[in-house]
Amino acid sequence: MSEEANKKQYSADSIQALEGMEHVRMRPSMYIGDVGVRGLHHLVYEVVDNSIDEAMGGHCDTISVIINEDNSITTRDNGRGIPVDLHKKEGVSALEVVMTKIGAGGKFDKDSYKVSGGLHGVGVSCVNALSDHLTATVYRDGVIWQQEYERGKALYPVKRIGETTERGTEVTFHPDNTIFTQTIEYSYETLSNRMRELSFLNKGVKITITDKRQKDEKGEYVGETFFSNEGLKEFVRFLDGNRESLIQNVISMEGEKNNIPVEVAMIYNTSYTENLHSYVNNINTHEGGTHLSGFRRGLTTTLKKYADASGMLDKLKFEIQGDDFREGLTAIVSVKVAEPQFEGQTKTKLGNREVSSAVSQAVSEMLTDYLEEHPDDAKVIVQKVILAAQARHAATKAREMVQRKTVMSVGGLPGKLSDCSEQDPALCEVFLVEGDSAGGTAKQGRDRNFQAILPLRGKILNVEKAMQHKVFENEEIKNIYTALGVTIGTEDDSKALNLEKLRYHKVVIMCDADVDGSHIETLILTFFFRYMRELIEGGHVYIATPPLYLVKKGQKKQYAWTDEERDAIADSYNGSVSIQRYKGLGEMNAEQLWDTTMNPEHRTLRQITIENATETDRVFSMLMGDEVPPRREFIEKNAVYANIDT
Repeated sequence: MSEEANKKQYSADSIQALEGMEHVRMRPSMYIGDVGVRGLHHLVYEVVDNSIDEAMGGHCDTISVIINEDNSITTRDNGRGIPVDLHKKEGVSALEVVMTKIGAGGKFDKDSYKVSGGLHGVGVSCVNALSDHLTATVYRDGVIWQQEYERGKALYPVKRIGETTERGTEVTFHPDNTIFTQTIEYSYETLSNRMRELSFLNKGVKITITDKRQKDEKGEYVGETFFSNEGLKEFVRFLDGNRESLIQNVISMEGEKNNIPVEVAMIYNTSYTENLHSYVNNINTHEGGTHLSGFRRGLTTTLKKYADASGMLDKLKFEIQGDDFREGLTAIVSVKVAEPQFEGQTKTKLGNREVSSAVSQAVSEMLTDYLEEHPDDAKVIVQKVILAAQARHAATKAREMVQRKTVMSVGGLPGKLSDCSEQDPALCEVFLVEGDSAGGTAKQGRDRNFQAILPLRGKILNVEKAMQHKVFENEEIKNIYTALGVTIGTEDDSKALNLEKLRYHKVVIMCDADVDGSHIETLILTFFFRYMRELIEGGHVYIATPPLYLVKKGQKKQYAWTDEERDAIADSYNGSVSIQRYKGLGEMNAEQLWDTTMNPEHRTLRQITIENATETDRVFSMLMGDEVPPRREFIEKNAVYANIDT
């Protein structure tokens, strides 16, 4: 074998140990973000990322994920198998180095992996450190090797346990409940969504997920298999399945520009929102970055050039702007970068300058070819752009009205807002309350020092179906902007929200505990997701949880938030009890509302987070958009969980 070929062999010497991991258990949030639900699921992603790296290198085409009955996770791939021979520098098996040294792995050896995923780059060793037990099994060169660990420490040297004709790596780990004190229960839905996403981003790789904690009607374990032949083209169709397409074809390209693999897929629909999703090495860069700016530049310049040449803009009395080209657009940009530089608050904004021109060039070539080959689609797209520009002009006037109202003094606040006396926004919270009646009760029950109340009249506008100027003209939405004190942004980036003057750091949606209340919550959340997403990403949005029942017997009384809790309380009282069902906040007096729902010492607030932006976008468009069949299917599937008030 030549010296060059030998260098590129994946062996023990390919594994580089970067640093120790003694601080992982002491400071887990530094490595996985947090020790809540998000961090718990991130453990799975770190292990699966190793298998995806093998797939990206062309060494693996099948990955399986199993949620076991005890909430341990088993992942298996058919890659080359982690090397088990002696690591010269560390003096132990390469497998043990990978599993017990932070940052150790083939992905740091350029000869082993050209590019790799993994947001934090901490690898499977971090997962090992945060698990009370982990078993690694390697199928390599006809032999099965195994090693077990407890809280990151090997229980014995790597040992040979059998022979095999298979190859690959299997990892089973159980999260340490002394680290993940909130919960160690995995969400099948969360993991399933991520596995689906990975299958679209890595076409040709079969990914299965199985949940051994639950069985279907046939008595088989719940599970799914994801496989994509067309990659991002299928991803775009999946995301846009709940919207009405403007053109029939997905516009797509896949290639390499300036040694950077670029894949783009996009389609136009009849909606009024843009939905851009970007990825770097399979990481969802929800803060955007140079690849997204390159996409926007390529899209705008190419479409504008075509629109000018077509003569369709001749009668337009104002300039077309960047936003106009993106209304009703769903697009996915995926790039593979050997050494990505991440910026931003959550390290998910790409900073590599060279990527921008590569993506811009790729998009320009893709669009130019498509527009020339599909003149009918090109005409429809330009007409959509013109309508968007006209609507933007109308929205500008409405936005200016909101802006003027927002930047005024306290005297310009909405008349229905009952403000608090505290001046420090970090200590203040505002409750968006359904209806004047509940608003009146909330005003009486609140702590006036730090709690403000803004009653909303009925159901606010469904922004998923409304043009932008209609959104800004809506009275309830104007009141929300004005009360919060936020500014909307410029015409070029109309959805950018300036939070510098945010008047309350907690925005609490407080609605009735019934179907109508849930609908109003969803309408408000849709508005926040589409027009105030920064508010959610900043951790400022919450939902209050008023009780469903009051259980009484004589002088004893207790509140219940679920049917099970109600029954348990009733049983504990022995004998006949009185049960009051609260259908609305207005049925509680001010003292009860304070005690159960508003008092920080006793209440439960659910913080709204965005775990998966693409899935969130898809769900909002399904629940609040025009297409009825997907919504009906969703309701029928989940009806067992719904509480219908009659």
